[in-house]
Amino acid sequence: MGLIKLNGVRLNFESIRVDEPISDTILLFLHEALGSIPQWRNFPITLCKQLKMNGIVYERQGHGHSDPLINERNKDYLHEYALQELPQFIEALFSSDQKIILVGHSDGGTIALLYAAAFPKKIQGVITMAAHVINEPETIAGILPAVQAYQSGKLSKLQDFHGEKTEFLFYAWANTWNSAEFKDWDITKEISNSVVPILALQGSKDQYGTLQQLNLIQENISGDCEIQLIPDCGHHPHLEKMNLTIELIHNWLNRKIALEY
Repeated sequence: MGLIKLNGVRLNFESIRVDEPISDTILLFLHEALGSIPQWRNFPITLCKQLKMNGIVYERQGHGHSDPLINERNKDYLHEYALQELPQFIEALFSSDQKIILVGHSDGGTIALLYAAAFPKKIQGVITMAAHVINEPETIAGILPAVQAYQSGKLSKLQDFHGEKTEFLFYAWANTWNSAEFKDWDITKEISNSVVPILALQGSKDQYGTLQQLNLIQENISGDCEIQLIPDCGHHPHLEKMNLTIELIHNWLNRKIALEY
């Protein structure tokens, strides 16, 4: 693991190196709303080994071993991560000609879509899993059980990943999505000028979103966009259906990014 300091904020990251990579393209993993590096489990290293590509996993401010959040979140928090923190992280760690494929889950997928639309020349492609582009009633309905579980102590394991930051982080997520100003949150127009190849995956039983999320991504992206609804799968395709998820990513890369395997 390593720490990098950007504008006074320390961000934690981990590099994944594989033997004899077939490409100099780097997979950059962007975690979910309550995520951290270990919460990816073995997906990043397994994907990197399967694809024979190096990778980097990092924790956004407020998560894991990165510095805590200082200010209360607002409706623009995903934009701030996508258009401020992520560009600074990429500029600090990558050379100007480095090829990058963003791999984002949930909030990380949304951040990847926003970044790709704003900085298309910086990346080679985007892979999202359970990304959101609108705030659906199903999203709010899915958050309520999580709040109840947290308040009853059933999510105490989050403290293993986020320590003293856990409660602030949890309610920053839950309260923002439940807020009145976030009710009509919609980024479909903002991602419409994205021209990089995109693979968008989602579980058919995702408790935080419906097939509408995938359809809106595909309908609004200017460039090539492939969507895939994974059957009998919830909010975490990379954990619940890891082999299938990796297969879908592998096949997509062969078709769209023209990497040699």
